[in-house]
Amino acid sequence: MTFEQIIADIRNKIFSPVYFFQGEEPFFIDQLTHYFEKNALDEDVKEFNQTIVYGRDVMPKDVIHLARRFPMMGNYQLVMVKEAQSLNNIEQIEPYLKTPLNTTILVIAYKYKKLDKRRAFYKMLDKSKDVVIFTSDRLRDYQVPQWIEKEVDLLGYSINAVSASLLSDYLGNDLSKIHNELEKLAINLEPGSLITENEIEKNIGISKDFNIFELQNALVKKDSLKAHRIIQYFEANPKEHPLQMITVMLHNYFMKVFLYHHIKTSKQSEIAAELGVNPFFVKDYSQASKVYSLRKIKSIISQIRILDLKSKGIGSSDAGSYGPLKELVYYVLN
Repeated sequence: MTFEQIIADIRNKIFSPVYFFQGEEPFFIDQLTHYFEKNALDEDVKEFNQTIVYGRDVMPKDVIHLARRFPMMGNYQLVMVKEAQSLNNIEQIEPYLKTPLNTTILVIAYKYKKLDKRRAFYKMLDKSKDVVIFTSDRLRDYQVPQWIEKEVDLLGYSINAVSASLLSDYLGNDLSKIHNELEKLAINLEPGSLITENEIEKNIGISKDFNIFELQNALVKKDSLKAHRIIQYFEANPKEHPLQMITVMLHNYFMKVFLYHHIKTSKQSEIAAELGVNPFFVKDYSQASKVYSLRKIKSIISQIRILDLKSKGIGSSDAGSYGPLKELVYYVLN
């Protein structure tokens, strides 16, 4: 079952006896447990029928005991086991999971990892009609901007592709951090308004003029002055623009230009899918492929890998110096 389907079922008061949330991405698991906590039961019965425990504090027998109680003054009781990855011998709750009560909603939040599908415990969960398994996988970097657009829409706003990618590149793939920044941003905006680069700069502090997108644009346009001004800004603000992060982003960008050179189709949607980008940005890679030949791109990628080593202190006496980045920019532009 998907994240959206589970949310919809909670909203409609449609429950399964057991929910098992697992996976490396904690954000979706936290969101689901929070939504259960706030919306599964009516406020007037939560005091009697809602129990939250943590895996490090209980044993499997304690979870079974709680789950086998009956609700008071309501149709359901909610038992939530947070941080279930810390629950020792979790397999020992299997007897309850085989015959769960229909009046109990048992939510098990098993974060940061997944159960081994080869284990009998997982196979039992997977086969049970009473258990909903949701696996929360980390998003790939190219998926984050699209997720931001959906998240903004849920908050009642809209955002353009450039702004979503700007947030993604600046904040990384920490979904909880992005969500918090979006909520803070929403406080200062009129409901239904468009989130632009200007709003992001004013409320979050991400410069619309000095960022990795603008550096890439300057390199494609062969604008040496602008490129070096951006590097100087990065160097003056190393905490917001760490050298290793910039190196990774430049590598990803030029790898996409490299891939563009090998794409046979001319359909924008198919090109976007192969590159893993929003169709809005296809034209940028098309332009870059005209400016940089395949031979030059290969050479640039090789130089970026050297920069990556230097940023980690390999072959350089100062791992924090932006000098190698300036050298790379000079090489790209000439």
